[in-house]
Amino acid sequence: MGNRVETLEFQAEARQLLQLMVHSIYSNKDVFLRELISNASDALDKLRLASMVDKDLDVDTSDLHIQIEVDRDARTLTVRDNGIGMTRDEVVSVIGTIAKSGTAELLRTMRESADAAASQELIGQFGVGFYAAFMVADRVELVTRKAGEETGTRWSSTGEGTYSVEAVDEAPQGTAVTLHLKPADTEDNLHDYTAEWTLREIVKRYSDFIAWPIRMTVERPGEDGATTAETQTLNSMKALWARPRDEVDEAEYHEFYKHVSHDWADPLEIVHMRGEGTFEYEALLFIPSHAPLDLFAPQGRRGVQLYVKRVFIMDDCEALMPGYLRFVKGVVDAHDLSLNISREILQQDRQIQVVRRRLVKKILATVKDLKANHAERYRTFWTEFGAVVKEGLIDDTENRDTLLDLVSVASTHDPAEPTDLRGYVERMKDGQSDIWYLTGESRAMLENSPHMEAFRAKGHEVLLLTDPVDEVWVERVGEYDGKPLRSIAKGQVDLDTDEERKEAETEREQQRQDFAELLTWMGGALADSVKEVRLSSRLTTSPACVVGDAHDLTPTLEKMYRAMGHEVPSVKRILELNPGHPLVSGLRKAHEQGGEQAELRETAELLYGMALLAEGGELNDPSRFTRILADRLARTL
Repeated sequence: MGNRVETLEFQAEARQLLQLMVHSIYSNKDVFLRELISNASDALDKLRLASMVDKDLDVDTSDLHIQIEVDRDARTLTVRDNGIGMTRDEVVSVIGTIAKSGTAELLRTMRESADAAASQELIGQFGVGFYAAFMVADRVELVTRKAGEETGTRWSSTGEGTYSVEAVDEAPQGTAVTLHLKPADTEDNLHDYTAEWTLREIVKRYSDFIAWPIRMTVERPGEDGATTAETQTLNSMKALWARPRDEVDEAEYHEFYKHVSHDWADPLEIVHMRGEGTFEYEALLFIPSHAPLDLFAPQGRRGVQLYVKRVFIMDDCEALMPGYLRFVKGVVDAHDLSLNISREILQQDRQIQVVRRRLVKKILATVKDLKANHAERYRTFWTEFGAVVKEGLIDDTENRDTLLDLVSVASTHDPAEPTDLRGYVERMKDGQSDIWYLTGESRAMLENSPHMEAFRAKGHEVLLLTDPVDEVWVERVGEYDGKPLRSIAKGQVDLDTDEERKEAETEREQQRQDFAELLTWMGGALADSVKEVRLSSRLTTSPACVVGDAHDLTPTLEKMYRAMGHEVPSVKRILELNPGHPLVSGLRKAHEQGGEQAELRETAELLYGMALLAEGGELNDPSRFTRILADRLARTL
């Protein structure tokens, strides 16, 4: 193809992101080196792994390392690795575009966030560390050759909107990133990145634990005034997880966390553990202080890396961490696995299952401790990750009791403070046997729901559950501490005491007789929409509400199953009428007096539609509803 130079444009989002990077997202520009070293370290990990898996791959892995090269006269800094390298297509897809969903969303959030620290957090969630190079360089050049390929690729850009790509014949295997440095500017925190001591200090601070040697050739004055060059290794390469906790200071842990997670904020909690006995392992895990943007994306990254005897084996090791703890980051180093273990084998491996069980128990114990002793940090944890942790209530039966004790939910007991289930049980009224809850889209909608009226009138506490997962786990769990979890929007609800029931019995019996004909007629008129029309004991001010049978699917669950492609039968619900409401008693009178059938039917439809809207439901035929309503309103004027 000849060494044709192609000039390509950055994707719009990438271009905007570059501008944001250059105009100082970070007050600390030194982090560009951490990011380039981190990328180089990943490339070396991948090459070693590829050479184990593919025996035909002809590569030399005897001296894998990262080299930092400085040319003071040309003011360039190069970070070179002899790792896996990239093909031309990989270069274009990885660097020319930001191959992540949600980039536009990220940029919008960043523009709105004038606060630099918040911007840093956002950036970290996309692992776009390579772009950080443009904070310190006017031009960045990358030369790379994929292991096992003949031809290399040179990529170059000033970060202004375009980049050039060309094939190169003489490229060493691996990747070299050369930065044409901007002039040092102390006011702008732009240090002299050709200075040996500056580079040493940055590597020591951010990358000391990287498992590969980071080397730099330094000049020293020799005898007779001559200078001699020697190559030195700048990092200690000590695996942080293998060192006793009291020998590692907090800052080192924080840097390591940033390396494995590509996050910019410090972690919320550090979990360091080792397993002795038949299967030895060390684990260094972190609970982040904020949720990543891909937390709910189907292809979102899992956080735990697997090493075997200090050799990196795989990222995102799903066998080590259940889905509901997918936000946990860190490293597990197993001593007794084979180096070419695959994901499939891991899923079956009994020892890995044991390790996973212990890691989960340890993480949950850590969260439990946060809840008991560090209320603020626990609140942060639950706000960021509660919706995901609740997924564990559905499948992790082994830890269900622990998880139930961690649950923190909104409740009518306090407008601002959430409660746990233990607190709810302790506040239950005498004679109350059920834990009452209501699910829906928002707290405001639930608090204004007609279902809430009798509970408010009687002073019964109701849990307000607004995460989509709540619909599923309350059904699956069924009870807490021997007390059934019951939806206030299902089945018959009777909050009266025995005495109140006796007092009201005569009046209720009378109402049942008075309304019997209307209920039968309405049941027929609305047969396409509801399975029954009955009198309600849960309404005080609304004319009507719609409820489910005790064991029926809720409308939200029905919708969720359909969205996932499951065929579920349509569930009809029950319409309950408030006999004390003027609209309902008026309808009864009109029906008794043999009013115009078509009009009465429309009133019944309006009543049902209003009940649906009041609970946040959707009308089957909104245009018909508004037409009938407009017609009625016109007649009143």
